[in-house]
Amino acid sequence: MACLSDIDLATLHENRLNQRWHYGLPNSVHVYHHNQDGFSPITRFCLQRNRQKKAQRDENGNCLERGRSRENANSNGSASGGKRKRSGTWPRTRSLNAPSPVQQFGPCGRIMKNSAMVMQIQDPASQRLTWYKPPLTVLVIKKVSDASVLAPFVQLVDWLLQDKHMVVWVESAVLEDAQLNENVQFKAIRDKLVTFKDGRDDLTDRIDFIVCLGGDGTLLYASLLFQQSVPPVMAFHLGSLGFLTPFRFDNFQEQLTSVLEGHAALTLRSRLRCVMHRRSDRKHEEKTQEVDPDGAGIAAPAANSILVLNEVVIDRGPSPYLSNIDLFLDGKYITSVQGDGLIVSTPTGSTAYAAAAGASMIHPSVPAIMVTPICPHSLSFRPIVVPAGVELKISVSPESRNTSWVSFDGRNRQELFHGDSLRVTTSIYPVPCICAQDQISDWFASLADGLHWNVRKRQKCLDELSDLTASGSEDTLDEIENMKLYDV
Repeated sequence: MACLSDIDLATLHENRLNQRWHYGLPNSVHVYHHNQDGFSPITRFCLQRNRQKKAQRDENGNCLERGRSRENANSNGSASGGKRKRSGTWPRTRSLNAPSPVQQFGPCGRIMKNSAMVMQIQDPASQRLTWYKPPLTVLVIKKVSDASVLAPFVQLVDWLLQDKHMVVWVESAVLEDAQLNENVQFKAIRDKLVTFKDGRDDLTDRIDFIVCLGGDGTLLYASLLFQQSVPPVMAFHLGSLGFLTPFRFDNFQEQLTSVLEGHAALTLRSRLRCVMHRRSDRKHEEKTQEVDPDGAGIAAPAANSILVLNEVVIDRGPSPYLSNIDLFLDGKYITSVQGDGLIVSTPTGSTAYAAAAGASMIHPSVPAIMVTPICPHSLSFRPIVVPAGVELKISVSPESRNTSWVSFDGRNRQELFHGDSLRVTTSIYPVPCICAQDQISDWFASLADGLHWNVRKRQKCLDELSDLTASGSEDTLDEIENMKLYDV
């Protein structure tokens, strides 16, 4: 097939533009009444701009290239005259979720600017670790009551102190381990460690880097220690499941050196901010306001806020009756949960208790909150996923026969009475977890290793069944039975 040259294509394109300009679009006079040529202002502007591009010539008198004129048109940006960039020319990114939404949709629509933006969605593939200055202090968290972690713990701490000259923090309870104190190598470095006590010492802005030795519980404990900004966490798999611990301890020196040099990907695991509002606190506030109507000198009641990495669970506790829980979304009543309870989880917690209750598994980079009922008294009550920016309000229904109990990542279990409420939303402080490979490979590897996701028997291919298919048309049933008996 003959192919037209570039000059022929350019000439053909110019002729088509002239034809459209002189003769107009068919049946367009009945639609637009702005001019006798039948074109709308936008169409007329586009035709004029294309004709001007074709008429432009350089100093030698040659026509400008189409690519160069398109670059000049795009470089001018959205200047006056209604010029806009085409959506097809924007760079595409390889990500799990879309980048931040554009501000303009079509010629007229756009997002109204307000201060209610909770979080900005970022391309997960661009989340890389970088250090503004070399890290100096490191917090080492090890699994408690596990003798198999003692030797790796001593080896790691000694390497951080001697080779990297870092300040190592450990929990004070670690130094009380009898088996650890019997280690000769640990006795030589014991006095060089800096200790802290959980619940008493504040580690905010003191730790540059966290290393976890153990299972998923060590990472949950690290999240509990930092109720605001969390340092980067590097978790080694020395526990039982290891769903959140992608690193192996065999070559920890090379892996730690690479991370300290800033060569690592990050997975920002979102957390839930949970605030308990007690009925007694509201009564006390109302009484105080009655005494002083002006409200001078009255401070708002201190709310018990806690950040969780996996989930917050509301259950019926020891009561034999079904729980009856009211669920509100941004102040609007949604439904009443009647059953054993309710699970509000992060995408990280979607592979934990929520998965056992029948929920779907969500990648931790997806900004969302999962609401999963526990054994609901309705076959149509399925788990749902809501945006990360909403606020959930959970309270015991007034007609409920019993109270409910709340636990945060399996800790701090407390009772939820009638009139109390629990408010849950996405926190602005995620947990930056360092990836062994990348955000995609680590998550699917943990699904396959920890949960045996999609593990099944492989179906035989046709080549393996070629002998049976070839002999099926020639052999009789009696001959096949005799062959089976002979093989036995």
